[in-house]
Amino acid sequence: MDSIDLEVLKTSAAWIAAGHRCELVTVIKTWGSSPRPIGATLAICDDGRVVGSVSGGCIEDDLIARVRSEGITRTLPEIVSYGITADEAHRFGLPCGGTIELAIEPLGPDSRIAELLGRLEQHQLVERRVDLRTGAVTLDKAAASAVLALTDEALVTQHGPRWRLLIIGAGQLSRFVAQIASAMDYHVTVCDPREEYRSGWTLPEVRLVHAMPDDLVLEMKLDRRSAVVALTHDPKLDDLALMEALKSDAFYVGAIGSRANNAKRRERLLQFDLTPAQLDRLHGPVGLYIGSKTPAEIAISILAEMTAVKNGVPRELQVNHAAPLEAPGTSACAITLQ
Repeated sequence: MDSIDLEVLKTSAAWIAAGHRCELVTVIKTWGSSPRPIGATLAICDDGRVVGSVSGGCIEDDLIARVRSEGITRTLPEIVSYGITADEAHRFGLPCGGTIELAIEPLGPDSRIAELLGRLEQHQLVERRVDLRTGAVTLDKAAASAVLALTDEALVTQHGPRWRLLIIGAGQLSRFVAQIASAMDYHVTVCDPREEYRSGWTLPEVRLVHAMPDDLVLEMKLDRRSAVVALTHDPKLDDLALMEALKSDAFYVGAIGSRANNAKRRERLLQFDLTPAQLDRLHGPVGLYIGSKTPAEIAISILAEMTAVKNGVPRELQVNHAAPLEAPGTSACAITLQ
């Protein structure tokens, strides 16, 4: 499962290879409320097909109508704005009188989209610079902290996974977590030393490593853009890896298991050289409470909590598995969660 922006690039490359004219549209600035963030992309083909989104539908309709009535006529990138006046805001459905500024770039063989995709397949973080005066494109390595930049001369965008996720265990739940996380632009690594689990892995696009998890945690040099989720239920695999992850700068460390098993895990980890503050960073049972039962639902729960932590949502606003909502007529003592 690709992220939306990767799907836009792959579709654009296919259109170019098939001889179609197409344009890449990028959100570069917003004022007021906007349904899509800066950096969001859309591609539109000369026959009116689109992939991606820049506004949630309202502006896309106008872009499609223009292409169908006028064709693709741009030869150089152009900066356009929608919603500057109150009438335009109402017409395009921008909430709260919002305004959105877009870069519209005609694509062709010289746009280096295929080369960009090649670098992304190698999990590189790439900076793409478009000269607004000539349309010339250069590609370079991007810094993890880099952000979209627009000057009078150029538009600079970043592409590739900015976040890393290490999943310990290659079971069924791990496959769902890996798929969804990949679509969220995480560079996912799955670690499992057990041959019986590795042999059943069915996501060739996700890196699968045969190693002891704690060794891999140290090798990866986890930073504040890294997350670790332990999903094996096996203390021999999970505990040492969690200990090393909790000492790192990883923004999120979680472990699956019941509340009782996680309490026992915390007791075990305290016997290592972890401080109470480090142990307090452990999310366990992992995930937000959404009543999840199936592997797919549990994966959504895990990634919802990870997203909340990444985006700085206060812990007191999160409904975690340690404090589940009580179903009507159910004894709280009888509630057990994964």
